[in-house]
Amino acid sequence: MKRTRVKICGFTSADQAAYAAYAGADAIGLVFYAASPRNVSIARAQEIIAALPAFTTVVALFVDASEIQIREVIGQVSIDVLQFHGDESAQECRRYAKPYIKALRMRPDVDILALTTEFHDARGLLLDAYHTKAKGGTGEQFDWDLIPEHCNLPIILAGGLSAHNVRDAITHVKPYALDVSSGVETAKGIKDNNKIAAFLTEVCLSDRNN
Repeated sequence: MKRTRVKICGFTSADQAAYAAYAGADAIGLVFYAASPRNVSIARAQEIIAALPAFTTVVALFVDASEIQIREVIGQVSIDVLQFHGDESAQECRRYAKPYIKALRMRPDVDILALTTEFHDARGLLLDAYHTKAKGGTGEQFDWDLIPEHCNLPIILAGGLSAHNVRDAITHVKPYALDVSSGVETAKGIKDNNKIAAFLTEVCLSDRNN
C-alpha cells in the first residue's frame, strides 16, 4: 500500500506540534517569515522542537530570506529540511548543504518539468496556490490539472487542503506528500487538534482504498 506523507505547517505552539506528531504527522513546519502570522522566533522554534518525539522531520520555511537570517536559524535550531517559498534560485537553495524543498506558486505558465531540471537536487517540489499578496498559507486551492502526470521529483501538494477534500487530492494527484496549514486551524497559527486528527484519518483511509 502506498503511504502518502503529511507535513503540517505553521505551528506556533509546542503542545499542538507535539499532538500532530504523535497523531501521525511525518513532518512539522516552522515559519521564519516576519510577514506571516505563523512566524516563530528562534526561541519558540527551539521550544516546539524540544516537545517533538523521535523521527519527526522538522522543516524550516523561508521566503526570500537573507543568508544571514537562514544561517542564524540553522545554527541555533535543529532543522532537518529547508523549504524555500519565495523566488530563490537553485544556487541559493543549495548553498546551505542541507536537504531542501522548493515551493512553486502555481499558475498556468509555470513549467514544472523545466523547474525539475533547475532544482534537480531538491528533495521535492511543493506546489501551492498563487496569490498576489500572500506566499503560502492562503487556504486557496489551485487547478490540479496543471500538475503533469509524470515528474522527476516528488510532488508535495499544498493549497486549500482539508479533511473535506484530501481524498480527492490523493486520488487525483497521487502526490508523494501533502502539506496542510490553514485547513487544520481555527485561526492563523492556531491549530485545531480535532481537525488535525480528521485530516490524518482521511489520508489513512484514502491510502487504504487506493
